[in-house]
Amino acid sequence: MENNETETRVGTDNLGAVIFYSAVAALGGFLFGFDSGVINGTVDALQGAFDSDAVGTGFNVASMLLGCAAGAFFAGTLADKFGRKPVMIVTAAAFIFSAWGSGIAGSSAVFVFFRITGGLAVGAASILAPAYISEIAPPKIRGSLTTLQQLMIVVGLFAAFMSNYMIAGAAGGASEVLWGGFNAWQWMFWVEILPASIFFICLFFIPESPRYLVSSGRLDEAKAVLDSVSSAGNSDEKIKDIESTLDKDSTPKLSDIVNKYTGNIHPIVWVGFGLAILQQFT
Repeated sequence: MENNETETRVGTDNLGAVIFYSAVAALGGFLFGFDSGVINGTVDALQGAFDSDAVGTGFNVASMLLGCAAGAFFAGTLADKFGRKPVMIVTAAAFIFSAWGSGIAGSSAVFVFFRITGGLAVGAASILAPAYISEIAPPKIRGSLTTLQQLMIVVGLFAAFMSNYMIAGAAGGASEVLWGGFNAWQWMFWVEILPASIFFICLFFIPESPRYLVSSGRLDEAKAVLDSVSSAGNSDEKIKDIESTLDKDSTPKLSDIVNKYTGNIHPIVWVGFGLAILQQFT
């Protein structure tokens, strides 16, 4: 009897709503990829536009990573304090601001400022999108939907390369004038404004994460969100489950990477190191 009940409840998940909410959040992953990839088509043009040497050009290209580190570091804390949705909205606005500013920059210093702003958005998106998806999706499809973020990063990279290729082809080169008296490399950055604006607008049509709402004591709102993604009528039960996991939450510490019984670093940490090194060698 219990199994039948469980099957009935699982079968009543509102997959349309869940997929829409997850797809909107995953747009952050698309912008992550696009913003990371768009710089590749502009390197030589930027060097000429800003009259920079190899070191200066290298910093122009890599400056986004400074923002990435800060965005990833602070995004989780801000999302816990203000909510996932408001921080994602700010992130979308940062993507728009960075794309516009990178295109109008007249010097390396101004360009670096806007690229660091974009990096903040990329770092935040890398944390917020998978977190939101995992908190809104039912357990049976949570893993599948969370991987949507990774897929969209690659799609975003591909879109940036294709966009750069088409724009450079239409202008005859990244340094050549394209439309409105602006150079092709400027339009390469401005193209990102379109998906970033779609992300920004769509965020107003998704609910806040039920986990954040429960942690903030907004139980009625959490119940409404849970009911919107499932008609199984077990939202009260899910809220209790969320509350139980919140009770077990603890502040992460650097010492957590060490097994307190053996004194050795956890194997999964070594796996992470290995994957990062392999990626760089690749």
